Amino acid sequence: MPENLTRQILKEHLVEGELEPGSPISLKIDQTLLQDATGTMALMQFEQLGLPRVSVERAVQYIDHNVVQLDFKNPDDHRMLQALASKYGIHFSRAGNGISHYISIERFAKPGHIMVGADSHTTTSGALGMIAIGAGGLDVAVAMGGYPYEIACPAVVQVQLEGELQRPWVQSKDIILELLRQLSASGGKGKVFEFTGPGAADLSIPERSTIANMIAELGATSAVFPPDENTREWLRSQARENDFSQMGPENDCSYDERVNIDLDELGPLVAKPSNPDNVVAIEEVAGTDLAQVCFGSSVNSSYLDLALPGAVLDDRGGQIVHPSLAATATPGSRQILTAIAESGVYRQLVQGGVRMLEPVCGPCVGMGMAPPSNANSLRTFNRNFPGRSGTAEDSVFLCSPAVAAVSMLSGKISDPREYGDAPALLPMPALKPYIEDVHIFAPADPQEAEKIEIPRGPNIKTPPEHTPIEDAVEAKIATVQPDDISTGDLAPDGVEVMSYRSNIPAIAEFTFRHRDPEFRGRLKEWGQGFIVGGDNYGQGSSREHAALAPLQLGVKAVFAKSFARIHRRNLVAQGILALLFKDDADYDRAEVAQTWSLPNVKQELEHGSEDITVRIEESGETFTVTHDFAPTEREMLVLGGLLNYLKEKGERVGGNGARPNAKAAGVGQDREQEGEAVEEGVGGQSESGTEIIDVEECA
Repeated sequence: MPENLTRQILKEHLVEGELEPGSPISLKIDQTLLQDATGTMALMQFEQLGLPRVSVERAVQYIDHNVVQLDFKNPDDHRMLQALASKYGIHFSRAGNGISHYISIERFAKPGHIMVGADSHTTTSGALGMIAIGAGGLDVAVAMGGYPYEIACPAVVQVQLEGELQRPWVQSKDIILELLRQLSASGGKGKVFEFTGPGAADLSIPERSTIANMIAELGATSAVFPPDENTREWLRSQARENDFSQMGPENDCSYDERVNIDLDELGPLVAKPSNPDNVVAIEEVAGTDLAQVCFGSSVNSSYLDLALPGAVLDDRGGQIVHPSLAATATPGSRQILTAIAESGVYRQLVQGGVRMLEPVCGPCVGMGMAPPSNANSLRTFNRNFPGRSGTAEDSVFLCSPAVAAVSMLSGKISDPREYGDAPALLPMPALKPYIEDVHIFAPADPQEAEKIEIPRGPNIKTPPEHTPIEDAVEAKIATVQPDDISTGDLAPDGVEVMSYRSNIPAIAEFTFRHRDPEFRGRLKEWGQGFIVGGDNYGQGSSREHAALAPLQLGVKAVFAKSFARIHRRNLVAQGILALLFKDDADYDRAEVAQTWSLPNVKQELEHGSEDITVRIEESGETFTVTHDFAPTEREMLVLGGLLNYLKEKGERVGGNGARPNAKAAGVGQDREQEGEAVEEGVGGQSESGTEIIDVEECA
């Protein structure tokens, strides 16, 4: 049968399993990505595998998150990461070289490859026709060791883009915001979104990267744009045309679902506080007062994304940022920084009053530029979760560079279509002098690597120990949380907290500090406990610290209505039970300090039961919860986590995809969250002309 592009790539990399949505599959991995906020734990866990070298075609460690050096902590982490990278065969991109996702599409992403990265926005590289998946650090460490990466087989959603964007005032950011408006922050769980149609072919690689990056905000596994002449031209500009491969969906192929978007009818959109799916037409928020406008981050940090606001400032005899607000711009890479300096865009921005930041993640992860109290911030970033900006009670709106450009002139959210004719942009200079990878350091050869000693500062602590599960588990409920808890609620962003990313005992002290300040005290008093959450628990970042910190504090299980994909897997890999309410009404039974027990949990896991018995000790009442653990995940949980499982099996790695048991890493069925994404919108029509069509209608 004819295949879509996603299934072609999956089939080419399939080690074990059936390509049926929700079924466990294991995949050969070509590339891995680590950044400094996740790499510390990931590489220390790689050390625990006892392997001499990574076994993937390309592994890269980036320094782009924890770059603020208030004291020794972050510099010590970077020194350790550089030594570990050199020792174990990993390329190292130094601080200031750029944001991992943008450098990846510049220098490493390849059509037809599969990459896993310890960052949820790894999906950005799908802009070049590869499957790029965000994962927890331990899963990436295991993939670097040569084990196939295991995941529930995703469904494939065709996103058919018709028409053309009304550039420059309507942009690719509006496409992904429209998808979020239609499908919600959990509407992409267990799905890869494959973009087709004339509107997709019309998009440049940076425009595609904006969509692929923010596909993570749908909870999706990945996004894929079939490689075409735009892809070839991009690779040619990066002096790596040989990386191009001609591929695409075959004629008459099928998809599991389909979404149609008419770009001719699309207008500027804005995500209101405090979730990326809280999307409205700009008319609804126009006139909102602003204290801050920020351009850049891992989305909307390309040359054209910065050239437009530069041209707006330089237009009509020269304009300036409104006196009531502060504005910043973050280039995506050193390459882009050099290009805007050479072209004159940098001068336009600075002359107009924009503060220029270095090419790192920066304000997007709370590293500087926290907004004022009781004020609104407008950002071209990808997330606006509560407190992510660094201000606890923040009010962050997300938008395109076009909306941000005109809004920084007025001091209010403004519709760019009312600006008038677009100003001429300064042309991008030739990049050939700036594409050398002189700031990406190759690892030592194997003989030299053996001599490398790893420096570890006083803030660096080894990951917490895992213990096998007991026959029965009893604990008090330490906190009850609502829907859409993010990993940032569990392991917060910002300069203060992120400097402890290599120190789990220290970072655990910040768990739920905004949501439930008494949470940590309860666990310290009790010694262990349970967490109860609502729908989409653990959305957002891939940071496994959101599982490691609860493990450190003694959390034995998390009960939720549904889990975000990556966080669910991180809990399981760290030996924490991720259990699903069969009846949402049982969520309402939970009270802080109430004692629940799992009297038969070990036996139920070992015997493959889909139900886990829960007893409320105060009343003696019982009910059952369920789970979506694959058989190997059940065994992992019994043994205390993924590392214990691998040690128990005593398996050694002979090369990626070649090991005695391809099931070693395990994968959950993700039955609840890997299911239907667009059912609510089947047959519907959005205000902007987006039509959602059931697959049966287009088979």
